[in-house]
Amino acid sequence: MTDVVEERTRAQLRHGLRIATLLVAAATVFVLGLANMLPRLDVYESAPAQLAAFAALGSVIVGEAVLLVRGRAWGRLRGPAIAVVLAASALSYATLPDGRTSSGTDWIFGAANWVGVVVLLDRPLRSAAAFLITHELTALLHLLLFDDPSRPALARFATGSVSVVGFPLCMAVVAAVLRRLSAAAATSRREIERVRVAEAVAAESHRRRRQRFAELSVATVPLLEGLADGLLRPEDPEVQRRCAIEAARMRRLFAESDTVENPLLHELRHCADVADRKGVVVELDARGRWPAPPVAVRRDLTEAVLTVLATAASRARVTVVGGADLVSVSVVADCGEVDVPSPATPGVRVEALTNDDTVWMEVTWQPTLQRTN
Repeated sequence: MTDVVEERTRAQLRHGLRIATLLVAAATVFVLGLANMLPRLDVYESAPAQLAAFAALGSVIVGEAVLLVRGRAWGRLRGPAIAVVLAASALSYATLPDGRTSSGTDWIFGAANWVGVVVLLDRPLRSAAAFLITHELTALLHLLLFDDPSRPALARFATGSVSVVGFPLCMAVVAAVLRRLSAAAATSRREIERVRVAEAVAAESHRRRRQRFAELSVATVPLLEGLADGLLRPEDPEVQRRCAIEAARMRRLFAESDTVENPLLHELRHCADVADRKGVVVELDARGRWPAPPVAVRRDLTEAVLTVLATAASRARVTVVGGADLVSVSVVADCGEVDVPSPATPGVRVEALTNDDTVWMEVTWQPTLQRTN
């Protein structure tokens, strides 16, 4: 929300600056320009040429007003618009009476500059500066080639150039500063977001490490401490069984953070890898498509399987069957009787059957039942 407000504020500032520049240019052309030109139409070498130059500048002003209302910029029309402004300036000077450069008769000297800046307001500062210099050189060449470049005439030209170049250039500088501030603000915002994301990732990683350590400290850490203190004997079959189960749980825990298409099958494969390393032949078969269960549900679905796999003697078969409303994970192995783990999440049920040394265990999960609960 803050970024939206900031961007909206910058857009409003740019829009307001564009309106202000347009109003100044319109007042300069339609008010001051007409006030200086109309009373002196009989003085110009060609009154229609002056009127045509005035119409050209007026068309650019009207075009800017239309674009402003529609919320658009000049785009590809910017070049032709500047060409129209410079052509109007050259046409006006071509029919300007001798000795009248930068005088009241030279109405376009203080009008074309603003019109050009209107068109180039959203461009880099060098574009507006280049236009103003071109406009200034047009008037200076007319003064040097067709007027008497006397000291009073040059002084009048220099004095007029201060406002003709200075004021529009100040407006262009303000627009450039506003663009740089907007770019700097956007860069700072991106950097702040990057730092925030990095901090959030670090905090989440730390939280996960602490959570994993807490989970391991329940059973794995006491087992390791017992082995280190000599209270537990590695050759004891029960200790070996506990070690195999904890090894499978650790592999499942590490696999939970992996980004995969089917996390349930991914974790089951890691659980089966522990049995495979003991020489147990493990078959894993999956059928159907099912929604990805949450982490807590996946632990309940895999807990029975890893317990059976960790204690299997020679063979085991794991079958996963699922759909939109039911996910079933079953295992058959020659592991003898095992304790049936109690599920911790609603919607998960465990069933087990034992026949001599063969154990069949099935864990089912109903997503719809969990949602209703």
